[in-house]
Amino acid sequence: MPTGNGEHAHTGNCCGCSTIVTGWNGGDVGPALRKRCGPGRTAPTPPQAGAMAAGGRWRRGGRAGRGRSGPGRAGLGGGGSAMAPAMLPLLRRAWAAAASSRRGTRRCSLGACCSYRLRDALHPLWQSPLTIPGGTRQSPINIQWRDSVYDPFLKPLKISYDPTTCLHIWNNGYSFLVEFDDSTDRSVIVGGPLENQYRLKQFHFHWGAINDWGSEHTVDSKFYPAELHLVHWNAVEYPTFEEAVMEGNGLAVIGVFLKLGARHEGLQTLVDALPAVKHKDTVIEFDVFDPSCLLPSCPDYWTYAGSLTTPPLTESVTWIIKKKPIEVDEDQLEAFRMLLFTSDGEEEKRMVDNFRPLQPLMDRTVRSSFQVRHLLDTEAQPQGHAEQVRP
Repeated sequence: MPTGNGEHAHTGNCCGCSTIVTGWNGGDVGPALRKRCGPGRTAPTPPQAGAMAAGGRWRRGGRAGRGRSGPGRAGLGGGGSAMAPAMLPLLRRAWAAAASSRRGTRRCSLGACCSYRLRDALHPLWQSPLTIPGGTRQSPINIQWRDSVYDPFLKPLKISYDPTTCLHIWNNGYSFLVEFDDSTDRSVIVGGPLENQYRLKQFHFHWGAINDWGSEHTVDSKFYPAELHLVHWNAVEYPTFEEAVMEGNGLAVIGVFLKLGARHEGLQTLVDALPAVKHKDTVIEFDVFDPSCLLPSCPDYWTYAGSLTTPPLTESVTWIIKKKPIEVDEDQLEAFRMLLFTSDGEEEKRMVDNFRPLQPLMDRTVRSSFQVRHLLDTEAQPQGHAEQVRP
């Protein structure tokens, strides 16, 4: 699929299909807007763009000191112009052809088909309206704590991850993905708002250039420096991830906010491996890693029906947003920002601000697994006695 500054030769969709991407000649990266509020402050309209573990060991592939990119590992990136709604039929035809044209390609399970580049504000993908015809459940959204509805019938979310199913870390030119073997039910989630069991496909992060922003979702219009997405698919009803992407109950994504604080020891194992995937299209083996160490101990969550946060923006996601964030330190966030959107030999463009603008809630309801009465009670208390109850 040709785009303004690069070349895409799609053999499938960008959320799990086979995708070949070559070239990216994007313009210079301009300064990011610096006046966005972080957690604890009311945020102005943001320049957003972007929808996408204890112990572990990793081994470098390819040449010493570098990740591995070669036959069968075509990267994800390229492009700069916005995708028009008229292109959706082309995407669907590409998806239909995916099964017969996967040879020699690397499958991407992150719904991004453009290298992220930031000008003065928005990524070019988001500079003009990008909509899904008839779309009513787009993501991300601003979660209004007070307006969320407690659902006593929401079950506890049960998470069972097998650390040995972890396979690779891949810089695909938009984020870095930690990929898992999803051929069996060894790493799954069940319960919560889900009617079926879902298999873990991959996890990835979205983050900002500075700590004042970076998360895709917001809570009461407050941002976090980064957000983790653990992507799962409904293997009970659909035979492949590609088919699940197209269905309303096909995907389940757990979202976890990251806030600045203490060093996260579980995350550090992953951070230590990131220099080996600094450039786009690099892949390293990364095995025996348990992503459950990246989840907060608090079981509370919000849930709503939404979409992928990057093209093709299919409305196939049941979002499960954890109420409590996890803490990471400044050095760990900076390790994310040292990655590049670009391949070795190209002009370096830092991988930052890879998140999408907020979308309207429309007629949707955000349900919570916890009661919000305690929040409302604090509003009636004298200001000096009110407790901090927001994450």
